[in-house]
Amino acid sequence: MSGFQDFDQAGAGGDHAARLRGLRARLEAAGLDAFIVPRADAHQGEYVADADARLAWLTGFTGSAGFAIITQDRAGVFIDGRYRVQVRAEIDGEHFTPVHWPETRPADWLKDALPGGGSVGFEPWLHTRREIETLESGLSGSGIEPVPIEENPIDAIWTDRPAPPVGAARIHDDTIAGETSADKRARLAADLREADQAAALISLPDSISWLLNIRGADLPRNPVVQGFAILDADGHVALFADPAKFDDQVRAHLGNAVTILQPHALTAALSEMAGPVRLDPQTAPEQAFRLLEDAGTTIARGPDPAILPKARKNDAELDGMREAHLRDGAAMVRLLAWLDRHGPDGLTEIDVVEKLESFRAEAGVTDISFDTICGSGPNGAIVHYRVNRASNRALSADELLLLDSGGQYPDGTTDITRTVDMGSAPQEVRGPFTAVLRGMIAISRARFPKGVAGAHLDALARQFLWAEGLDYDHGTGHGVGAALCVHEGPVRISRVSDMALEAGMILSNEPGYYREGAFGIRIENLIVVQRVEAEAGREMLGFETLTFCPIDRRLVDAEALSRDERGWLDAYHADVLAKIGPRLEGADREWLEAATRPMQDR
Repeated sequence: MSGFQDFDQAGAGGDHAARLRGLRARLEAAGLDAFIVPRADAHQGEYVADADARLAWLTGFTGSAGFAIITQDRAGVFIDGRYRVQVRAEIDGEHFTPVHWPETRPADWLKDALPGGGSVGFEPWLHTRREIETLESGLSGSGIEPVPIEENPIDAIWTDRPAPPVGAARIHDDTIAGETSADKRARLAADLREADQAAALISLPDSISWLLNIRGADLPRNPVVQGFAILDADGHVALFADPAKFDDQVRAHLGNAVTILQPHALTAALSEMAGPVRLDPQTAPEQAFRLLEDAGTTIARGPDPAILPKARKNDAELDGMREAHLRDGAAMVRLLAWLDRHGPDGLTEIDVVEKLESFRAEAGVTDISFDTICGSGPNGAIVHYRVNRASNRALSADELLLLDSGGQYPDGTTDITRTVDMGSAPQEVRGPFTAVLRGMIAISRARFPKGVAGAHLDALARQFLWAEGLDYDHGTGHGVGAALCVHEGPVRISRVSDMALEAGMILSNEPGYYREGAFGIRIENLIVVQRVEAEAGREMLGFETLTFCPIDRRLVDAEALSRDERGWLDAYHADVLAKIGPRLEGADREWLEAATRPMQDR
């Protein structure tokens, strides 16, 4: 057994009411009327180490997005639609109140909480310049002032705070990366010179790991090295990360053009820089802006120089992702075949997670890419459900099982969701399941001109649900890294994404539907943007599917599918059999043959 995922209760332990009292006492002593507790760390990534999990420590909420605002008489935990069920299960409703965000803006909440004005503390390392500017704009004229503070009051009362991670860095082979780190640095440095910029600060760990062709173990499920980097216009990189992470082999790989410095040296380095220095207002911490401004250094606002090159996968990265998905697809098919043969009797959600991990371990996985979401019946309606020993449910023949999981392989990252009929699912699920499937097919088949963004495509996935008065409260797709983070910016398929899609970008395609207290449905494949043939004079794009695993046809209302949709599903299943079948034997191969038969042969 591989044992990647534990089943301890997330957010369990600790007296959150006492922690809240302690924080309020600190705020009173500091003369602050409120304090913002973000989910983010100084690197502004989605995932944080235990040492930086301040929001979870204070409130008990463990979701991957959100924040809290604390006053002397209110404690709001701001969450989006993905977490509205989860947050109620994790926080103490007597002391903390869920706040629907972004429907309720932080500035509006504060104006209601502090009608007479006041001061709102925030730690500038933990917020981006864009966040603070948005807050200041929303509070304009209210008498409420955001105040940067040097010492985080939570850190002062968190007496058993874990130590920062010191995961060992490792080399990411150039043949898998498709480009040497030296070539990447030279390419990005040339962009800086062309823009007349002297340097750029990079704060995102996955950008740094991509740029330097290294991987790490600082964050669970995400093979990144945490740190900051300053890329000079001559291609030199100053890497601010614990030197203990880098052995002689990795140092030799980095070469003389990369200097490793202690993390605390970043403050002095920023204070002494000559400009213009590029900072990304959406990813760089507010404190970096303040240090450069205090030094009189010219700041050039612009995107993290690695963020778009990282999103545009090259041929070697795409080949690695394709191969990783075939190995992962075989592991998933083995799991689904085992589930069908075994049946639900005697199985729990944890049993399924552990069995899938064992199949993935045999396929060569180095880690899972996120904690597996394995929700039986009503647990499937919790969008980011994480099974623990207290929540663990027995599987039932008359319920759906939602299984969202992925693996980290040396050459690729996977993310797949399948919703499974455990034997005799109620008829009422077939309508929404088919609507979700039709939306997923619509994205898969989409053709669109260059310049189209995720926001333009999002409605394609929702149209069939909307026709029935249904919807889902999460984006349709997120960017995915190549042997990196399973959630990768900046590209998305969502109502708010204005980033144009480009060839080589990998996204998830995962519409869903959730009925609280009853069931959840989600179907997810990974897709890569590619150029497609079109009329002369117009550049058109479409998608190549990377994920190959059967979709449960027992839940499909075949009569609701159009001829083209049925054709897509049959062709997809034929591809699944052709690509995954040779990797299976015996009963698993026989199960796959039956699961991929054309719809008319059911």
